[in-house]
Amino acid sequence: MSSTDEPASEPAAVAPIQAEHVEVAVIETREGYLAAVEAIAAGEGPIAIDAERASGYRYSQRAYLIQIFRRGSGTFLFDPPAIGDFAELNAVIAPEEWILHAASQDLTCLREIGLDPTRLFDTELAARLAGLPRVGLGAVVEDLLGIHLAKEHSAADWSTRPLPQSWLVYAALDVELLVDLREALAGVLERDGKTDIAEQEFASVLTRDFVIVRQEPWRRLSGVHAIRGGRNLAVARELWQARDTYAREIDTAPGRLVPDSALVAAARVLPETKRDLAALKEFTGRASRSQIDRWWNAIQTGMASDDFPVLRQVGETMPPPRVWSDKNPEADKRLKTARAAVTEVATEKSIPVENLLTPELLRRLAWSPPVPADAETIASTLREFGAREWQLDATAQVIADAFVEASQPVEDAPDAAS
Repeated sequence: MSSTDEPASEPAAVAPIQAEHVEVAVIETREGYLAAVEAIAAGEGPIAIDAERASGYRYSQRAYLIQIFRRGSGTFLFDPPAIGDFAELNAVIAPEEWILHAASQDLTCLREIGLDPTRLFDTELAARLAGLPRVGLGAVVEDLLGIHLAKEHSAADWSTRPLPQSWLVYAALDVELLVDLREALAGVLERDGKTDIAEQEFASVLTRDFVIVRQEPWRRLSGVHAIRGGRNLAVARELWQARDTYAREIDTAPGRLVPDSALVAAARVLPETKRDLAALKEFTGRASRSQIDRWWNAIQTGMASDDFPVLRQVGETMPPPRVWSDKNPEADKRLKTARAAVTEVATEKSIPVENLLTPELLRRLAWSPPVPADAETIASTLREFGAREWQLDATAQVIADAFVEASQPVEDAPDAAS
């Protein structure tokens, strides 16, 4: 085929270019911090705030960078480990509305350093309630403000010092657009009659404790369900605890020391000697050999234990829904009927079904419904579970009707001869 016969090629896609930004500095001293607090106090309007952690790199979930933007004040980036106490800043900004994107991810580390909001606007949650198809910060900014926000450093190790300038610009942009974004989202919520819904959701976020305390955290090992035998589980438990202790000591993410798959492999094989453990090819990780004594001691402790974990955790009030049809057919029918009805309501309101009513609450209700299962008692039960009033208004009657429908006997098919 000659060059003249070749089909015209599509023009190459041009990647959006991040707008240039002035050089950003990190505030690391008490003097600089106190001066920034004064500047922030002199500003006006809500406080846009964000935090950067080092998830996947460090054991702790502490904040390694705090970003704040306020109109009339500017942008400020703080180094929490260097500054320490943020009481003065909190005294200035606590009465104001704080704007965060996905507040549930940052509130714990903010509270850890003494920053605790009393009023909140969560732009990620607002985007969900507004029915936007994408709720990541970059996507929402692009959809509503028409600005491309690069997110290439979202998974960076923010404990790095000094922080590269490109990372600091990324961090600054994360807050500099939040006030404009909040105003755009508030307009969408107002237009759709969802302002009160959003306010209830924001208030609920402020009351929650996002620190998860698990009774047997070692059961979160990926692949632990493949382990059979009480002694093997005891070894898995001891290996997990040994890794967790060491990770905490050196403030490193546990999986960066020895991955879950390595611990599970050792627990399944039960090597008889330290040499066997070292020779186990599945036992990998940067600390798998340098800390071999630690892991071998854990295996020996597990082998010698007479406190064997049960194969299945006790205390589960409900089995997984996939087995309800066998274990509790009535509950299974209630769940499926109510879930379809609630999904229909969510579609009508352009709200994700998990935000209209969390699947866990619906499962608990279907497994053990109140008596009588009318709208009033269902609303009361959901309120005890933590549902908000707008959720009760939207779902209580719908669920009650679905439960009635689910309780009806299946009618016989009409006689073909009639």
